[in-house]
Amino acid sequence: MSMPVPVPQSFALDLTRGVATITLDREKRLNALTFEVYRELAETFEQLDRLEEVRAVVITGRGRGFCSGGDQDDIIKHLLGRDTPALLSFTRATGRLIKAMRACRRPIVAAINGVAVGAGAVIACASDLRIAAANAKFGFIFPQVGLSGADMGVTYLLPRIVGLGHASELLLFGDLIDAARALEIGLVNRVVPDGEAAVKLGQEWAARLASGPAFAHSMTKQMIESEHTMALAEAIEAEAQAQALCMQHPDFAEAHASFKEKRPARFRGAASDPE
Repeated sequence: MSMPVPVPQSFALDLTRGVATITLDREKRLNALTFEVYRELAETFEQLDRLEEVRAVVITGRGRGFCSGGDQDDIIKHLLGRDTPALLSFTRATGRLIKAMRACRRPIVAAINGVAVGAGAVIACASDLRIAAANAKFGFIFPQVGLSGADMGVTYLLPRIVGLGHASELLLFGDLIDAARALEIGLVNRVVPDGEAAVKLGQEWAARLASGPAFAHSMTKQMIESEHTMALAEAIEAEAQAQALCMQHPDFAEAHASFKEKRPARFRGAASDPE
């Protein structure tokens, strides 16, 4: 029996034809994160990973902002003066969200409709694909608030996306960059005219993923994550075993049958399949 779809209180969640869309919903605060939003986001990604009907995820923000990071009033001021155990409890809680996103075997598309700074920029990095509005801004602004650029796993994620040199520049200076620069260095996959277009393309990409071979997509994401620390020979062996498993899945035979019959493939469990 499938688990019920989670009903978060601090942001919007919609599930349509295999695509779960998370919309951060604190528009007046540029979708800044609170303690509650952090917790609910982590729990939601953990639950979505266990829902058979979820095939892909889109995360975006309401209004002009994607996510402006931790809220100055609801989080930052409450951290001042806390002892080390309390602060460590908080930083581990924020890291839980990124771990949940990377552990989620559903492809995640970030539709970056506006500003994405601090934790918002890290959430974008933890997604598998990133689409930015032309007016979007990115900034790993931790140095500007007296903190290390190493936060929530970004020093693991960002160099893998943009390379060591660009990552070091972004994390040490904490400067804002525009969407054009983000595209130039490979931080985003596409730039589109505005936030509405970003969400639209994000939904299109997610729908395409949702109609594809869910088991194979899950395996791809798992291997991208696990091969990072492997030597080449170990990675080749891991991929050999992963591909052998995929070849035993019904989707492999279905792809061959659809080719021979000159029709679209009907992958098992894909969102386009009839109930």
